[in-house]
Amino acid sequence: MNIAAKLMQKFKDRDTQHKLQVYQDKVELIRKRNLEAWDDGQLQAESLRLREKAKSGTPLDELLIDAYALVCETAKRTLGLQPYDVQIIAAIALHERFLIEQHTGEGKTLSAVMPAYLNALTGEGVHVLTFNDYLANRDAEWMGPIYRFLGLTISSVQAGMDLSEKREAYAADITYVTAKEAGFDYLRDTIALGEAETVHRPFHYVIVDEADSLLLDEARVPLVIAGESGSSSNDGIRFAEVARHLEQVEHFDFDEFERNVYLNEAGSAKVESLLGCGNLYDSHNSHLLTSLNCALHVELLLKKDVDYIVRNGKIELIDEYTGRVAENRHLPDGLQAALAAKEGLQSISGGEILGTITLQHFLSLYPKICGMTATAYASAMEFEDIYALQVVQIMPNRPNIRIDHPYRIYTHKEAKLKALVKEIISVHATSRPILIGTSSVEESDMLAEALAVAGVPCHVLNAKNDAKEAEIIAKAGEIGAVTVSTNMAGRGVDIRLGGGNPMQAEAVAKLGGLYVIGTHVNESVRIDDQLRGRSGRQGDPGASVIFVSLEDELLLQFGIDKAFRNLRQDEALEKPGLRSKIAHIQRVAMGQNFHIRQELNCYSDMVEDQRRILYEERLEILKGEKPMSPSEQRVRLFYIDEFWADHLAYVSYIREGIHLESLASRNPIDEFHVQIAQAYEQIPAKINSESENMLVRLEGSNDPAKWEMFGLKSPTSTRTYIINDQYIQNKRSSWTPMTIMAYYIRKILQPVFGWSKI
Repeated sequence: MNIAAKLMQKFKDRDTQHKLQVYQDKVELIRKRNLEAWDDGQLQAESLRLREKAKSGTPLDELLIDAYALVCETAKRTLGLQPYDVQIIAAIALHERFLIEQHTGEGKTLSAVMPAYLNALTGEGVHVLTFNDYLANRDAEWMGPIYRFLGLTISSVQAGMDLSEKREAYAADITYVTAKEAGFDYLRDTIALGEAETVHRPFHYVIVDEADSLLLDEARVPLVIAGESGSSSNDGIRFAEVARHLEQVEHFDFDEFERNVYLNEAGSAKVESLLGCGNLYDSHNSHLLTSLNCALHVELLLKKDVDYIVRNGKIELIDEYTGRVAENRHLPDGLQAALAAKEGLQSISGGEILGTITLQHFLSLYPKICGMTATAYASAMEFEDIYALQVVQIMPNRPNIRIDHPYRIYTHKEAKLKALVKEIISVHATSRPILIGTSSVEESDMLAEALAVAGVPCHVLNAKNDAKEAEIIAKAGEIGAVTVSTNMAGRGVDIRLGGGNPMQAEAVAKLGGLYVIGTHVNESVRIDDQLRGRSGRQGDPGASVIFVSLEDELLLQFGIDKAFRNLRQDEALEKPGLRSKIAHIQRVAMGQNFHIRQELNCYSDMVEDQRRILYEERLEILKGEKPMSPSEQRVRLFYIDEFWADHLAYVSYIREGIHLESLASRNPIDEFHVQIAQAYEQIPAKINSESENMLVRLEGSNDPAKWEMFGLKSPTSTRTYIINDQYIQNKRSSWTPMTIMAYYIRKILQPVFGWSKI
């Protein structure tokens, strides 16, 4: 962070401290309301009064003191929970649309009830977006008695609900739902041919739980609704074979961070020989070059059991942030086909894409947004840059006494594993509970095997079942428990000392509390902090340590191992400045990822702007706001959807090969914008022309049976899935100076040596 940024942050921190004092003053006013003497009927009458005032236009800020006092008293009566001052402070910040950082175990779930209740008083609906279905259902059931006592309706949306169930759930005053399910439902609404087929009402106010994950880590993930899938061609096998014939250094090389792979001149010649295609870089071979890039990427940069697993004859991707299998996630078709070919599997195409939206763009549809998480401050600048959300740090109710030990750094992975196992055996012998956070399914299994050999029983969490996982993670604080888990397993679930048993908790506290061990440093400090934060909740004792090897992927990318090339020892390194160097690498990596996200935004923002313009017109037609007959309404909706799907296919095609524009020294992003803008400008004329032709054929008929006879109907089936957009950022610089030089050398020498163009 440069000096100007640090000064700016210092001013913002000072402003935050002032805000917190103002909030503390409001807390005292809320406490003074003292509703203990009121009976239930009086509390409910007060809630009705507040609803009437909110619906009549009274600003919610003026109702906050009364509303929060009401929720505090109701929480005590219905759930036996008395909100702490810091929870009320967090609740005020959420209403004022801040992103709050509240430590693990400090009661974010209860904090969210106050602003949810206040903003639901207008009758416009509030969404609380959670990390998974289990948490949506748990939190709705847990906090439901408060809302219902106060006369509000509460519901949760679960994947698999039918249309009527979802309509009812979204019609509730407060709806708990995962961000992805809410996004998928929005996409389904965008292709509905009748208003009765939609489930969402206009968006109003949203509270994003685990906000760092949803607003940053997964913000660029495109949600997709597509038509029926089909089999892809087997061309991928051909390119997979070509990729396997290439050797590093001789035919290709990586960039300095191993984010991209690219051919050198000898590699280009080898590929041309194997494919018999002539100059690989000629424009008519661009499709071959794109397919080859995909094959090289999956062969050399995607690792089995790290980036994906093969189970029951299918590719299942592993989420890079959680280290767990990512359900319902695919790579873009070209890369997915290449990965299937690499593993010798039949590729299934994703089907025609009918609509797509990133989580970031979906969340921006809410006029009022706020969020909460245990780890936000490290990325405060990014939250403000992307969402205009300022981070407010909420002090813990009790001081945090967890001991965070410095990194233990080893020269090589084998030494790190030996030290890890030795440390676990030593601590386990005292019966102190241990939670080990790993980077991948592969590493979890490897560590579990090593512990089994050493006679240490452990739970390994690589499950897909969130409810079962939550049950196991909640017991990770029991005496003698050893839990091996990928980083984010059981997120949203507190680990109580002794598993919630008071006597056991006291014994665990005397042992030092939960001991958290990380097996690597992450690219983001936030992910490390999330793991450390599983220990030391609500002033409990605890400790954390992270084991590091100079052979870990992040450190290899930055070449830190080169300074210790000839050093190989089993003991931990004690080199001055090494820990600060690792911290610097994390800051650089976070900065890189921030700029990558900004660059990816440049591609998707214009497409989203185009979608919103077209969808605004579509919504007016759907709701009957434009004077037209039922047949004209159906026809125009149908062709809007058809030509938008065609446009998305064109966007995907352009995006796949846009990096080729750098050959002509054009900016790929500028060129992408020009091409999709030109394509979009043609859509209205196409819609008008086809609509007029169809209306002539229909002869003005308003008979739905005749509409269907002419194909004016919704797709027979649709599927929703998530595209892993990561590979596109990796390709962003795949055309290096060496690649471009190779192209021009071959172009110049082609006539000299008589190389064929075909």
